[in-house]
Amino acid sequence: MLELIKTNSDNSDFKSLIIQLDDFLKITDGEDHDFYNQYNGLDTINHVVVAYIKNKPVGCAAFKPFDKSTVEIKRMFTTKAARGQGVAKAVLNLLEIWAKQLDYQYSILETGIRQLEAIQLYKSCNYKITDNYGQYKGIDQSLCFKKEL
Repeated sequence: MLELIKTNSDNSDFKSLIIQLDDFLKITDGEDHDFYNQYNGLDTINHVVVAYIKNKPVGCAAFKPFDKSTVEIKRMFTTKAARGQGVAKAVLNLLEIWAKQLDYQYSILETGIRQLEAIQLYKSCNYKITDNYGQYKGIDQSLCFKKEL
């Protein structure tokens, strides 16, 4: 059974999952990894969701305020063993509900063009491709999405 908890970036299970995510992205992003990684610091993120199956952490994501009306989804990850079980959709859905409760109206996110599973996930969750924003403007390897909450 899937259990989701709201927490922050101090959560040790979140930190452990992020190490796994970064290892995965080093391979997937290849030579572009250093560019993307500079924007993925874990300063303090106050809005984190960690997913558990049988008390084992299997997925996570977070959001940060982007502007007054928009949050940016960051650090989406599901362990290989838990993929295909609805973990990512559940985590993303809870983040969206949380952001809406805090009066945000939009959610944005960026993923690399090589992240085919992520692209499919976001499209299936009603995210629409949008112009690249912020640090991703002009970056051909980035694909940005937006959704009204």
